[in-house]
Amino acid sequence: MSDYILTKTRFREGVWHGLLAGPAGSQPEIDVTLDDAPVRGVTLAAMTEPGRWALEVPVPLEAVGDGVRTFLIREAASGAVLDSFTLIAGEALGDDIRAEMALLRAELDLLKRAFRRHCLETERTAAG
Repeated sequence: MSDYILTKTRFREGVWHGLLAGPAGSQPEIDVTLDDAPVRGVTLAAMTEPGRWALEVPVPLEAVGDGVRTFLIREAASGAVLDSFTLIAGEALGDDIRAEMALLRAELDLLKRAFRRHCLETERTAAG
């Protein structure tokens, strides 16, 4: 468990931005990895308020492409995962999302039928 809380503030122009809050004192060490490899160019800057730091994680060009890529943001001392973010792109993505939507719709239809059946049975029991 970590004493730090990381909150995403925005993700714009290839840079993930967050606010790290925790005990005032020395600046914590943060590790950001992609596929178990360190991400270069990560910055952690102290803010005017003690115990607060601005974190910036640039998305490397090699991370952009087909598939799913997950970045893990950890506190180095404890190894605790503070946050993560995922990039999803490519042609296969469209098929995956359509398949998931079709499955969700089918499950929703099943639930609607079961709920309606339950309501009818309850109504019959109450009337009889």
